[in-house]
Amino acid sequence: MINKIISYIKQNRVSTTEIADCMGKVGLFENAKILNKGHFKVGKIHYCYADDESNWNVHKNIQNIEENAIVLVDDLGSNNRGIFGDLVSKYLLLYKQSLAIITNGNIRDAHTLVKENYSIWCKGVNPVGCFNKEPEKPVDRLTLEQRKKYFENAIAVCDDTGVVIITTDYINEEFYEKLEWIEEQEDIWFDCIDRKKWNTFETVCLKNYEEK
Repeated sequence: MINKIISYIKQNRVSTTEIADCMGKVGLFENAKILNKGHFKVGKIHYCYADDESNWNVHKNIQNIEENAIVLVDDLGSNNRGIFGDLVSKYLLLYKQSLAIITNGNIRDAHTLVKENYSIWCKGVNPVGCFNKEPEKPVDRLTLEQRKKYFENAIAVCDDTGVVIITTDYINEEFYEKLEWIEEQEDIWFDCIDRKKWNTFETVCLKNYEEK
């Protein structure tokens, strides 16, 4: 079902806006904005994290990554430092063939990442990076387990608007049908506005097309 949903979203270029609507207007991966506009990516998440102002666990947890994964770097304590930059990005996107990198933390080497037009979503940029040493104060184990569980076997959809996470609760036939339905609804709405010249209140709120 994961591959079926990913394939449908990719082939039909279903936007993050539409995905969030299918989930009842939830699913936002906060503080992840597109670095280079125009990218659209959807794929299964590979989870890793940064903590105690260190990127030690990022490097440790990206050693064995499947191709076509979206690498999610969870900021669990960077203190706003740049978690990764050109080196990690090139390693993941070029050599490991990851689809994209998403993080709710800051990144560095923005000049190079923009020049290379990498598929990256992030909180912002900061030239001051994390330390390359093992954390002295590991992240709370319960917090980490909860975060890992939330993103486990989840799908990330990324576009100019941001990043939406499809958790395992939604990876089922019912959600797939909602994806098909929302594509049809969008076509109907635009037909009402473009051809029938209805206003948005009649179309979206009153749904007058259901009475016709």
